[in-house]
Amino acid sequence: MNQISADVPDWTREVPRQFWDPGRKLLLSVRRYQFWRARGGLLGHFFCKILVLRHRFWSVVTGADIPLTCQIGGGLLIPHPNGIVIHPDAKIGVNCLIFHQVTLGHREQGGVPEIGGHVDIGAGAKILGPVRIGAHARIGANAVVITDIDSHAVAVGFGKIYHPG
Repeated sequence: MNQISADVPDWTREVPRQFWDPGRKLLLSVRRYQFWRARGGLLGHFFCKILVLRHRFWSVVTGADIPLTCQIGGGLLIPHPNGIVIHPDAKIGVNCLIFHQVTLGHREQGGVPEIGGHVDIGAGAKILGPVRIGAHARIGANAVVITDIDSHAVAVGFGKIYHPG
């Protein structure tokens, strides 16, 4: 079995497969906005205005809150984007998989999650506060993660971590 890279993005994972592909279209609007914003100038400003509207449309369709300015590595896969909430300062590594109803946010102590490359996050999981999730880790469905998770580890429930080996 080929292991997906935690360092090199697989951009084909983000390419819309059909006309109605809300998750990939939402991500595409974020990527294009970031491209034109970085390019700047009058043309960049014009396209950013249009892309904000496109982003709002796909955000309403998916029910997801993925900010235009968030830091997402290439190859993100969101097959069911409904209810995904990502804090604007959270960092997501390359080739990650995020299912529906996932929240990446902060707690009272401040700080936001930093997700490593090729991390799979199950439906309904909450990753809160200044935690680091290592590469190739898996976060189970409905898990609540408030502590760091090592690479290749599996987190389930509330605070249960299983290490490989």
